[in-house]
Amino acid sequence: MLEGGALEVDGEGTAIITESCVLNDNRNPGWTKQQVEAELNDLLGIEKVIWLPGIKGKDITDGHTDFYARFASPGTVVAAQDDDPGSFDHDVTRRHLEILRGATDARGRRLQVEVLRTPSTVREAYAQDDDFAAGYINFYLCNGAVICPQFGDAETDGAARATLQRLFPGREVVQLDIDPIAGGGGGIHCATQQQPAR
Repeated sequence: MLEGGALEVDGEGTAIITESCVLNDNRNPGWTKQQVEAELNDLLGIEKVIWLPGIKGKDITDGHTDFYARFASPGTVVAAQDDDPGSFDHDVTRRHLEILRGATDARGRRLQVEVLRTPSTVREAYAQDDDFAAGYINFYLCNGAVICPQFGDAETDGAARATLQRLFPGREVVQLDIDPIAGGGGGIHCATQQQPAR
């Protein structure tokens, strides 16, 4: 039905999902939003799904949710904004922000939306790599820490770190150079998800 990076939940009955991934014929041919929602309600107790359009066919995930929006806590969402007008994510990230700012969760709370801008530059070795996944939303939570990427853009690397530190005050924010993973179209959260057996 879907991979781990395609589903983001708040632990209180709300999920965020991209249509481009989950309603894609390469995963769930012919499924409707209502069918997906009913299945997630049965399996996980999801009461409300906030659907983001995503964008299919541009990366290997068809727009996994964990690259666009994540819950920092119930009622608070961290979302990506791509400021490069030449990027395929430029318009879709703005549409996502519009949807999230107008959304409520399963408890009826209007979402607080925090924006993490994508880096405007990356290290030279990956500057021309069309598959390079440069974004900060794909962080990973572990005991006492938030593990998130840095891409060599001092401004956005620093802003991402500061925002995540504010949103996760009891955790240390650790930034890592993940260029080889990002070069394959993934991120830290992607690398921690389920891996198929060979």
